[in-house]
Amino acid sequence: MSKSISKKLSANDLGLTGSHQAGILVPKSSELQQFFPELDPTIKNPRVTLTLREKGESLTWDFNYIYYNNKFFGGTRNEFRLTCMTKFLRAIAAKVDDVLTFEKDENGSLCISCEREGQSPSGLNNEGVLVLTNGWKVINS
Repeated sequence: MSKSISKKLSANDLGLTGSHQAGILVPKSSELQQFFPELDPTIKNPRVTLTLREKGESLTWDFNYIYYNNKFFGGTRNEFRLTCMTKFLRAIAAKVDDVLTFEKDENGSLCISCEREGQSPSGLNNEGVLVLTNGWKVINS
């Protein structure tokens, strides 16, 4: 069984709003957290590097999955993010409303693809897709 999650890109995700946030916010949803590796909350800002193959290509990209948890170490942040994605997003000329899909196969290998805005399969929301906040979706297939 493979599992996929997708994220509809916002202007903030693409760094177009002038904010100083790092990377794409990953909501604290149990469905999303199950897709990514578990991070140790007893360590300040734990992270893991994820290597993803671009679907249909031999190119691979390294992203960081980080739990910014410094709220529990005297700071203010308590959020999960995907970072180090700028080169990839520029290489594919990602735009607002494009959809990134992250797939994990039965061996745990990760793949990434981008569907251009308006090219998502019709009926996706009616095919067993759980719609989450901030444009994220979990797809079990």
